[in-house]
Amino acid sequence: MDTIYGNIQGLKPSQLKQLQRLYHQRLPGDRLTTSEFAQRVAAISSDINQPVCSYINRRGQVIRVGVGSPHQTQIPPLELPRYGMERLSGIRCIATQLKQTPPNKSTLTAMALQRLDALAVLTLSGGGSYRSGKGATGYVKSAYLAHLIADPELNWILSPPVSLEQLTDSDFLDLVEGLENEFRKEAVAQAVDSEQDRVLLVGLQVDRVSPERFSEGLQELARLVETAGGMVLETMQQKRSQPHPQTVVGKGKVSDIALTAQTLGATLVVFDRDLSPAQVRNLETQIGIRVLDRTEVILDIFAQRAQSRAGKLQVELAQLEYMLPRLTGRGQMMSRLGGGIGTRGPGETKLETERRVISRRLSRLQREVNELQAHRGRLRHQRQHREIPAIAIVGYTNAGKSTLLNTLTNAEVYTADQLFATLDATTRRLVVPHAVSGDPQTILVTDTVGFIHELPPPLVNAFRATLEEVTEADALLHLVDLSHPAWEQQVESVTALLSDLAIEPCPSLMVFNKIDQVDGDTLALAQEYYPQALFISASQRLGLETLRHKVGQLVHYAAHQS
Repeated sequence: MDTIYGNIQGLKPSQLKQLQRLYHQRLPGDRLTTSEFAQRVAAISSDINQPVCSYINRRGQVIRVGVGSPHQTQIPPLELPRYGMERLSGIRCIATQLKQTPPNKSTLTAMALQRLDALAVLTLSGGGSYRSGKGATGYVKSAYLAHLIADPELNWILSPPVSLEQLTDSDFLDLVEGLENEFRKEAVAQAVDSEQDRVLLVGLQVDRVSPERFSEGLQELARLVETAGGMVLETMQQKRSQPHPQTVVGKGKVSDIALTAQTLGATLVVFDRDLSPAQVRNLETQIGIRVLDRTEVILDIFAQRAQSRAGKLQVELAQLEYMLPRLTGRGQMMSRLGGGIGTRGPGETKLETERRVISRRLSRLQREVNELQAHRGRLRHQRQHREIPAIAIVGYTNAGKSTLLNTLTNAEVYTADQLFATLDATTRRLVVPHAVSGDPQTILVTDTVGFIHELPPPLVNAFRATLEEVTEADALLHLVDLSHPAWEQQVESVTALLSDLAIEPCPSLMVFNKIDQVDGDTLALAQEYYPQALFISASQRLGLETLRHKVGQLVHYAAHQS
């Protein structure tokens, strides 16, 4: 069916028929257009008094006809061939416009988003006839020729007005081959490991969020992406009173994101907030590449890092719960994945799996996690029966919890300067002096999963068996990375999450870590705000003996409280 796209309201049947006949035209492959075709398109545009766009492939076939500007009639990104940065789309556009002015930015942006081979914009003379050919000027007054270039600063080149004869005489194939050679060189220069996602970050600052918190959140998101194995190319921002209900950011910003992603060769766009299923679908349709939110990046990191059977179970449960409402409408986009952030764990064939199969899998996983929870409950009961005190180390991710456990107990837990380096709870015995007698006493110390600002609810739910190590502890060590610029906000986040977990109040000790990496002013400020806290460096073994004594006192106090 010869569909006419764009604004066709009010057009006569005869005018629609003229537009549909454009589909039956065939152009030579080595020419951008012919004089006859250009005059035919211009005549129709003059007759309906609206711009007309025709899209032509390299075989000279008209594949799309629309009423409106290139911006209004453009081919959706998901319907375009995806060749990467080294190729153009293989489609050119012959467009008309009623004004005698150069094409505007939205028209040129539409060309870039579609990676068109070229864009010819015909301005109308207001009279003439395309049938006359010789002896008449026809409908085309002049033309502008635009095409992309391999320069991220300029994006495109727009010619001054040229005659129709100059436009039709130019060697189109030579132009395209030259452009693609340049793009190929640029792509080779920017070549990276094919396994690594090239990521564009997008942040939205709403009125209730301070500039400092917004900036810190974007920096944390960049670290999360890097931890997941991606390479951050650029960060884009917008300030709005509240998120746009359909696309989070405004319509113009979505176009900017799409153009930037196109220019930089991004393979993934990551937003700094949770997105609804509809928002993800709308954004992917308009941008043309995968779109993830913050939660999906964190889930991907968890999928990579979980080592134990319990951890893997809980990660899969969290991913499936988050994914299920997001299946509709993503099949075409996700079918192009082939790996990358957001596709690990159970998700590699997830969109080919029917909803009822996923639901059954969810039920089974939930039963297994419940069994795991019951098993851990029995182990905790045994420990309580033997009256061995238990302490849980809690804190923001990358605060140094695993390093502290290793230093105190020689646990050999994996450590790295990364977010969520370890996910599985590890419990070890630690000998500390008794608070009264000074005799050695054995306690259990558990390294728990790191917290993060606005920890995704699916992870809180799925990791409840692990987090119950926190809820059942006799006392808590709240470890804080004092070297982090936002350590005060991190303290607030951990405190809020502990409250959300409905943990009954128990004795706790605030311990500031990494004091070897901070200046005197920061240290003095923390000591002023938290005079009862301890200040240590787990990696440099500073203050650990004092910590052992304090832990002994904490355990003694906890025993008397209970």
